[in-house]
Amino acid sequence: MASVPDISAVVISWNTRELLARCLGSIARERERAGLTVETIVVDNASSDGSAAMIEERFRDARLIVLPENRGFAAANNVALASARGPAVLLLNPDAELAAGALDALWRALHAAPHVGLVGPLLLNSDGSVQSAGHAFPGLAQVLIDLFPLHPRLVASRLNGRVTRYDGLSPMAIDHPLGACMLVRRAVVDNVGGLDEGYFMYSEEIDWCRRIRAAGWTILLAPAARVVHHGGQSSGQAPEAMFLALHRSRARYLRRYEPAWVLPVASRAAGLAAWAAGCRGRPERARALEAVSRLYRVAADD
Repeated sequence: MASVPDISAVVISWNTRELLARCLGSIARERERAGLTVETIVVDNASSDGSAAMIEERFRDARLIVLPENRGFAAANNVALASARGPAVLLLNPDAELAAGALDALWRALHAAPHVGLVGPLLLNSDGSVQSAGHAFPGLAQVLIDLFPLHPRLVASRLNGRVTRYDGLSPMAIDHPLGACMLVRRAVVDNVGGLDEGYFMYSEEIDWCRRIRAAGWTILLAPAARVVHHGGQSSGQAPEAMFLALHRSRARYLRRYEPAWVLPVASRAAGLAAWAAGCRGRPERARALEAVSRLYRVAADD
């Protein structure tokens, strides 16, 4: 009988073949560096770029699950979670790479206290600049910042729910990390369940963390763990569809956790943003925002 690994590493793939290879390579390097046993599970969401063949050829120790259709991020992760055997599960995007020492730092932070249920790293852009250090749970302010063009400093500020003060080394409590990299206790999954498959893409990790926090677990940022997130490689293949998916998920999240008046306000705000985009001579943006306004209106009426 195979021994139980320390960590089950889960990667969801959709047409990111070369980045996926770098991601899986970083897992292999970091498990050796940390001295941890890791089983790697890759769920391929019906890729057409040869990702599955690459895994079978270059990463034969990985367990590959090929889905016949793209079921989305949450559903694909749940497929992997159902067969993961480790007491800790690493959810890692295919466009993310573990930097030196990242897995060890995440592991240590997760085991800092028994009430710690989930840990996220400091995410870096491809150029090494900080992408995300964690977030507060979103509300109407985040929707408005998404809809209207604002100064980048406001987008990266606490007004937009960003964690901006940390010492770069000590773990600190946050509401949620980005879903690009999360190390979670198996006991947490057994406690609160998997990701909500009603989210096809986006906001599923926020909803999950909200349930985790509500169940009494602590969520930490471990800034000593650095992970490079190249970002948007899957969603960038269909930007308009992903823009609508983002706000469809936001609408689902707001309906579940925010007061009833928030969705009608979000719908009106999206309509105003569509009008403004039309006035600036951006008809495609205006049409997309009109669709977003309808999404929020329908969610408010449900």
